[in-house]
Amino acid sequence: MIESITVTGIPPFEGTEPATIALRKVNYFFGTNGVGKTTISRLIANPDQYPSCTVRWNGGQRLQTFVLNRDFVDNNFGQLSGIFTLGEEQKGVQDKIAAAVDARSVEVTKQTQWRTTLDGPDGNGGKRAELAQMETESEDNFWTVLQKYEVDFKDAFKGCRNDKKKFKRRLLDERVSNGAALRLMSELAGRAKTVFGDAPVKASRIGFVDMSALQAHGAAPILAKPVIGKGGVDIAAMIKRLGNSDWVRQGLGYYHDNGGTCPFCQQQTSKAFAASLEAYFDDAYNTDKQAIDKLVQDYDADAGMVLQSLSDLTEPPSDFFDVDQVKAQTSLLEEIVRTNKLQLRNKQNAPSQAVTLESITEVADAIATLITQANAAIDAHNATVDNLDAEREALKAEVWRLVLDELDPQLTSYEKRKSALERDIASLTQQIADTDAVVAAKNEEIRSLSRQTAGVHPTADAINGYLEKFGFDSFKLVVAADGRSYQLVRSNREPVGKTLSEGEKTFVVFLYFYHLLRGSLSTNGITDDRVVVFDDPVSSLDSDILFIVSSLIREVCGAAARDDEHIKQVLVLTHNVYFHHEVAFERHTGIKKDQRLYALVRKKRGLSSVAACAEDPVKTSYEMLWVEVRERGANDSRLPNTLRRILEYYFKTLGGIDPVDKLLDQFKGQDRLICRSLLSWVNAGSHQVLDDQYVTPSDVAIEAFLRVFEKIFEVSHHAGHYHMMMRDAPADVGEVSQAAAVAQQLAAGAP
Repeated sequence: MIESITVTGIPPFEGTEPATIALRKVNYFFGTNGVGKTTISRLIANPDQYPSCTVRWNGGQRLQTFVLNRDFVDNNFGQLSGIFTLGEEQKGVQDKIAAAVDARSVEVTKQTQWRTTLDGPDGNGGKRAELAQMETESEDNFWTVLQKYEVDFKDAFKGCRNDKKKFKRRLLDERVSNGAALRLMSELAGRAKTVFGDAPVKASRIGFVDMSALQAHGAAPILAKPVIGKGGVDIAAMIKRLGNSDWVRQGLGYYHDNGGTCPFCQQQTSKAFAASLEAYFDDAYNTDKQAIDKLVQDYDADAGMVLQSLSDLTEPPSDFFDVDQVKAQTSLLEEIVRTNKLQLRNKQNAPSQAVTLESITEVADAIATLITQANAAIDAHNATVDNLDAEREALKAEVWRLVLDELDPQLTSYEKRKSALERDIASLTQQIADTDAVVAAKNEEIRSLSRQTAGVHPTADAINGYLEKFGFDSFKLVVAADGRSYQLVRSNREPVGKTLSEGEKTFVVFLYFYHLLRGSLSTNGITDDRVVVFDDPVSSLDSDILFIVSSLIREVCGAAARDDEHIKQVLVLTHNVYFHHEVAFERHTGIKKDQRLYALVRKKRGLSSVAACAEDPVKTSYEMLWVEVRERGANDSRLPNTLRRILEYYFKTLGGIDPVDKLLDQFKGQDRLICRSLLSWVNAGSHQVLDDQYVTPSDVAIEAFLRVFEKIFEVSHHAGHYHMMMRDAPADVGEVSQAAAVAQQLAAGAP
């Protein structure tokens, strides 16, 4: 059955908000002529012709639609195709058909449930929608990781950086095929500067700084050797005893400068003493002293050369090793050199003292390691330059491997959930396909059985029975010579042609449509489920025929509610209040509240709308006139005639009073003319053209008619009735009681 209809974008519903009505088993639409009821019936008959509107079917299962409207009458009257129905004489075949229909219904019910699970009740949900939503959510989740790595590795993501779907597809492909090693992001980022940056060039290796000479000075024997004078000289014993060889050596210079006079006692020394001093500091001493001096000189030279070489390493800074580490080790070496130079100066000044130089081995090894590491990086860089394309591909693979590692939990969850949903979808799709095959087989079985019993004569006999019963005895329906269509003929077998009245024509077409609901225009489809629409089916019918038509339509509605036939849903659209009550009145139908829907189709300012109602919106024709007054806008030129009909019915038809003269005396000026126009039934009747002989809506604003209309009730002491019918607060309790009594009378005698 139809779940809902959405009407918009077609006359007379253009320019209004889309109106969506959720339908039930039995649906009653009420609206005056010209508001768009036939448009709704045409939409249901041919939804493909109205692309701006929507007819949504339960479970996506589109049923046959049988629509009785003006189009049906125009297309069928005059050449009535034969209606095939099942004959009652072949009970066994009919039982087989009934069993096949029941079996088909079971399969269709299962299929509807599976379709709902697969696609949701409205075609936009279910497992497929769940899968689509999961795909979208996973795209967003995976995309956040791309944004994390995009800045450093944009070249690795080329082709999918601006497309979430492409990134996810690439990610899933890499998950299957990527065999790269997992590396740290910092390592990959360093390589990316070379591989993904500007076209790189080879770098020169860094030469080692040779510190062996500087390091060897620390092992010079002279450093540990006490350098003193010759032991056999007569003053040697004294110098040794005093341990002042270095002091004597320094004082020797002063002695020579003082002309051989002792610098302390100012006594002239003997030649023998001078000879003893010279003999003490012999050639061996001088040789050792020269060795010390040379060591100091060599150390200074070698240290300067090493420090300069280290300085050259950091200017300009290298991209291949840590400059700060090199500078730190250089500073440490400079401190050791300063300390060792001080030790060497001490040795020069006191040759007899042994000194030890601080070792530079640890610093030398650290610097050598830094240079070795830098050269390894340079070698790797140069290898990359030599094999850049392969390096780029390798790096891309390793970047994707890093991303895959981070997303592994999410990817595992995604694949598990997707696999489960795809299994469900595949299973449901297969089940639906299997039931399609079963339903198709049952349809063929039903068609085959139907061909054995179906015929067009029972329909002609049934329609003629109705015609005869209700007095239409001047014509009847006969099966044409082709055996597949009907003709309307007089008693003399002459075709009726165009001699039927509108009422006769309407009744015949209705009976034809009514029987079509239980049959088909071919031997196929007799038992197919269907949706039925009646659009104002009682035009031109007198009250007796209207009653039987109403009864038959109620019976069709009951069949849909009971779900015991092939009629699954009914829509009744009408403007006739009496017919609406006959068909839709709850006590007449017995249809449950949750099975029926009431809807009101209205037009304001040339634009129609349709809205569902919680209860039946149609009370009496008198009440409907007041509804028009309450709801029509001040620009509706039809409103004055509605006001006249209310006044006529309330005062003249129901009350039997003629207040014209007394009422006119209560009005002055133009209001008097308006009042005379509204009360014009006395002379002409409110439904004739003379209604507008005094004042027309073009002369006076509609607000003036409404104002005078209200005042007529006030001056005639019926204001309570006015307020009750307008649904506003009355001024007096007595008037309310009076108005309620009148309303009861009106309801009892409603036209």
